[in-house]
Amino acid sequence: MSFDAAKRGLPNTCFGVVIRHGDTLVGMGRVIGDGGLVFQLVDIAVKPSCQGKGLGKRIVQALLTHLKQTAPKGAYVSLIADGQADKLYSQFGFKHTAPDSVGMSMFL
Repeated sequence: MSFDAAKRGLPNTCFGVVIRHGDTLVGMGRVIGDGGLVFQLVDIAVKPSCQGKGLGKRIVQALLTHLKQTAPKGAYVSLIADGQADKLYSQFGFKHTAPDSVGMSMFL
């Protein structure tokens, strides 16, 4: 993603979490959505040298804690799991949507 795209998109974050080690950003995650009906967890990332230490779990837990405290009952929360990340997200109750629905995407 370009710096310009990030500069435009990041301010539209509903809620975000960052983890720093000193001055270095080592992990992050965001919630985006319409504030009422639908939310999506995005940009969950941990610096490769810091992976395997539970930071991803802490990020997801913080995002979900915020949503449980602020989102209306029945709000739809989704995400796209890259690689084997579905194993992380399933620990928090996320389930594969197929065959009822299938995630789709495109880049402009």
